[in-house]
Amino acid sequence: MREWSLPITINPAHRIRLPRADNARERRLNEAEYKRLMVALDGSRRWYMKPIVIIALETGMRRSEILSLEAKNVNLVDGIAYLPLTKNGRPRRVPLTQKAVETIEPLITRSTLFPVSAASVRQGWLDVIRRAALIDFRLHDCRHEAISRFFEMGLSVPEVALISGHRSLAMLHRYTHLRPENIARKLRSLSSVS
Repeated sequence: MREWSLPITINPAHRIRLPRADNARERRLNEAEYKRLMVALDGSRRWYMKPIVIIALETGMRRSEILSLEAKNVNLVDGIAYLPLTKNGRPRRVPLTQKAVETIEPLITRSTLFPVSAASVRQGWLDVIRRAALIDFRLHDCRHEAISRFFEMGLSVPEVALISGHRSLAMLHRYTHLRPENIARKLRSLSSVS
């Protein structure tokens, strides 16, 4: 426009779409890391860190969903946690594992199960992963770990989508990181049957 005095009224570069950054994560815990994480959580001065991490690993809930859990929305008899507000704006009913029920049970006396701030949890997590010597493992990776474990347990795509709240198969796939060793074991066991 300036150099050639062309009568262009808009910048054509504004219509160019930039490629999306591939920020997908595939971080899973191995058995030794899981044990170190549990030891570090047992030693945490923050009472809320272990139950938050266990609930995240057992249900695939996000940190914000766990922190907003209210006693009135948790049915320990049926093993369901109701989330009236989720990231995608839709409510969700999350089935609870036995371990999640046992973790929540002592906390149910409070109206809000975790009356702590996200900043406190963030700082607590940094302390825990430092003590556990976990490299590049975020609290949100517990969601990936849980979803991957659900598939390894044999749950179907609709079942896992119901638990995680993913509305598209593409997003659910992004959160699923199956271990090839587990698939190889499953294939061996299936081929030995036939």
